[in-house]
Amino acid sequence: MTFVLGLTGSIGMGKSATADLFRRLGVPVHDADATVHRLYRGRAVPLIDRAFPGTVTDGAVDRARLGAAVLNDPARMRQLEAIVHPLVRGEEEAFLARVSAQSPLAVLDIPLLFETGGERRCDAVLVVTAPASVQRARVLARPGMTDEKFHAILDKQMKDGDKRARAHFLVDTSRGFASAEAQVRSVLACLAGRPGRRRPFESE
Repeated sequence: MTFVLGLTGSIGMGKSATADLFRRLGVPVHDADATVHRLYRGRAVPLIDRAFPGTVTDGAVDRARLGAAVLNDPARMRQLEAIVHPLVRGEEEAFLARVSAQSPLAVLDIPLLFETGGERRCDAVLVVTAPASVQRARVLARPGMTDEKFHAILDKQMKDGDKRARAHFLVDTSRGFASAEAQVRSVLACLAGRPGRRRPFESE
């Protein structure tokens, strides 16, 4: 049975770079964000078009218009999640079915893993972290990012300290690429030969 490792981390922590390290080391990774992007150009388009008229342009979901449609409206956000989450979950299940016979380990890269209860589908969780000052500098260096936007995003995410407290493994990306790679290799060494198990969070 394939061991399922959940990979998560708050904005600016280096989660995507850490996921790339797993890929480079031969571990299959399912990227939830990339899946949403594909769905917004595919199967989700007619569903979102019906629920949120005016948010589809040129056959694809316009993320800016969709964001404006659900901004500060929890009910509309729940409506959107009810459309998108089952589709993403289906893609995740198909990914795990494909790799189950090929790899003893698979990674689920899910930004809001704890916030959405995704840890229950994982055998263990790795949290990517960095000091708050490093996180802030990285995020504010992004084009179009403001302090207001940064804090609005943080408000929707579990605090880094709470994530770290619930993690089985940590990767601190503030010490450079070589250090992050060494930490990932250490995680892989720890997991080598471990059978999959269902599931440490289910009893919580």
